[in-house]
Amino acid sequence: MMPFTRALLVALTLLVAHEPASAQEKLRVGKAVAESIAFVPLDVGLRHGLFKKHGVDIEITAFGGGARLQQAMAAESIDIGVSAGPELALVEKGAPVKGVAMPFGPPVYLVLLARPDIKAITDLKGRKLSVSSARSLTGWLAVELSRQQGWGPRGIELVHSPPRASLASIKTGQVEGMVTDITLALRAEQAKEAKILLDFGDLVRDFHTHVIYASDKMIAGRPDAIRKFLAGWFDTIQFMRANKADTVKVAMDVLELPEAIAGPTYDRVMPAFSTDGKFDDKALVTLSRSFVELELLPSAPKDMHRLYTEQFLPKR
Repeated sequence: MMPFTRALLVALTLLVAHEPASAQEKLRVGKAVAESIAFVPLDVGLRHGLFKKHGVDIEITAFGGGARLQQAMAAESIDIGVSAGPELALVEKGAPVKGVAMPFGPPVYLVLLARPDIKAITDLKGRKLSVSSARSLTGWLAVELSRQQGWGPRGIELVHSPPRASLASIKTGQVEGMVTDITLALRAEQAKEAKILLDFGDLVRDFHTHVIYASDKMIAGRPDAIRKFLAGWFDTIQFMRANKADTVKVAMDVLELPEAIAGPTYDRVMPAFSTDGKFDDKALVTLSRSFVELELLPSAPKDMHRLYTEQFLPKR
């Protein structure tokens, strides 16, 4: 065999040997917001190689809310999105996406943060609460609180503003409170700027706070990539449950939290992460009601099962 031919064979052998590494599928993954503990599994899985273990290389983009994430999915600028459960209503309205997993159950990481002088929930009747928008998850939770108190859906006045602006409004007395992430709330409580009055996980028990969405294009053309991504996601959840210190370290970095907040937050939210991604019928009933109360749909869908699929979930 001529030296040139022998060298060519060696080169081809090396190329084949390195093929698995180059076979990583690129996935553009969006999370609705940058600051939420509920989306940290993406960062944990990326940093610890748990998505690459299943053959996917993810690129994470954070958006300024679920509406922008869904717009990006419709524009095909991301392939998979992790966002709020009520956005399943958009599938009914014709959005080119479908739910492919339920990653997070009751809204245990969302709380009602109130002015220090507010003594009880009953003090909020007819008063102002800040939410990200009237048609958002935080807006629905405020409406649900009003309804459960017997004040009707409009018993609390909703004011729309971003979290940090809302906290400033609490301090100046422009609003009585806000629906927010537990990490911001704990910071405000430690600074004695406000106090946690209610854990929404206690108010709404049967619910899908978040859903993982895949574009119709992904479902039709790259179903194995969805399966690989979800395998990586649920491996990450198992890793997080078994490795608190490593998870807290990532949360501290990504969310810019001190350990005194990241540690207790981990303890609070970890049980709400689903380990199998399956949808629950009782939670879907509550979710369908939220579609109407958020005015996303005129009436509840006749068949919620059309809005999602479980065909890509890992077989356990």
